[in-house]
Amino acid sequence: MAAGADFASSPGRILIDFVDPLIVAEKIATTEENRFITGNEISREIKEGIKGISGIGARGKSKMIK
Repeated sequence: MAAGADFASSPGRILIDFVDPLIVAEKIATTEENRFITGNEISREIKEGIKGISGIGARGKSKMIK
């Protein structure tokens, strides 16, 4: 986290599922750029829940092309 990461995997020192980082990346990539995503939002979608993720959050990266 001190190095600038937005999210950390397995802050509870548990074995996370191999797809959890992919779920985080997909959620950030498909969320609109004006929306802020928190760890609590993502924790509902990953296998280990809140024990499997930590962080401050990130802005979405999806842009609307007109």
